[in-house]
Amino acid sequence: MFEGFYGLKEKPFNATPDPKFLFMTPSHREALAHLVFGVQEDKGFLVLTGEVGTGKTTLLNALLRKLDAGSTAVSFIYNSTLSFDEILEYMLKDFGVKAEANTRVQRLVALNAFLIEQRRAGRKSVVIFDEAQNLETSILEQVRLLSNFETPSEKLLQIMLIGQPELKTKLQLPSLRQLKQRIALRCTIHPLSGDEVRDYIRNRLRIAGARDLRLFEDRAVERIAEYAAGIPRVINMVCDHCLVSGYALRKRRIDRAIVDKAVEYLEEGERAPSESRDSRRLVRWVVGTMAASTAAAAAVLTMHSAVGGSIAAPIFEMARAARAWLLP
Repeated sequence: MFEGFYGLKEKPFNATPDPKFLFMTPSHREALAHLVFGVQEDKGFLVLTGEVGTGKTTLLNALLRKLDAGSTAVSFIYNSTLSFDEILEYMLKDFGVKAEANTRVQRLVALNAFLIEQRRAGRKSVVIFDEAQNLETSILEQVRLLSNFETPSEKLLQIMLIGQPELKTKLQLPSLRQLKQRIALRCTIHPLSGDEVRDYIRNRLRIAGARDLRLFEDRAVERIAEYAAGIPRVINMVCDHCLVSGYALRKRRIDRAIVDKAVEYLEEGERAPSESRDSRRLVRWVVGTMAASTAAAAAVLTMHSAVGGSIAAPIFEMARAARAWLLP
């Protein structure tokens, strides 16, 4: 919708973790280096933590691109509610193991055989547990036993636990002390600093094809950094709302006032009981601004009738499209 107005080739602040928009801070680079080192050196247990929206998934995607697919087998466990037997099933499937394994013992035997064959061929095996803070303590203890797949000199399976800061707290439990002792590397992704927020926004604008990397004014960036507390996911949400609003207002630059409106909407959205009602509230505000623009344009057209419909058509089309959003 706003891409053409701002000279963009695509939306720069989508919520999906597109690797093309990867922005590496020193914190991200350090964490990535630790994870790559941990896999290459067969360290066994690795832990990565970070607040919601700090870019853990994006970092993992970068890690997977660095690991040679031809020499590294990866199993990614997204569902933290699985039983241990289900985890084993998923691992065997991800690793491409086709064997009759109907019991836990059979699954473990099949997994062990695969890991040994991988190592003989000079390949590595990695299993990644996302949202690991939600894993039951009993499941984590059973996952620990997977690190027993080893030779006298090296671990056959590298195990990554990825989660929110609560994972650190969980790993302090007395019942998980044996697991804690086996963790070889720990790394944390930190929120962005104020300067990093500015660079992050400009980086995404540049990749999206923006001609003006200062599309967001300095005071606007400061407000975004303040509200988002350095969390990339929140930065994306605010910036996306700002571009929609700026487009409706026909503003070539995003100023502090537009950011304040976007923040106000997001704050109301957190408090309101109905998401759909909040969406309509934002659209009503957008439509209101567009209606004002339409009225102003109509006045201009009255004074300059010679231009015909060349100006009115796109403006009234915008208003008509916006009103359509309000329909249930």
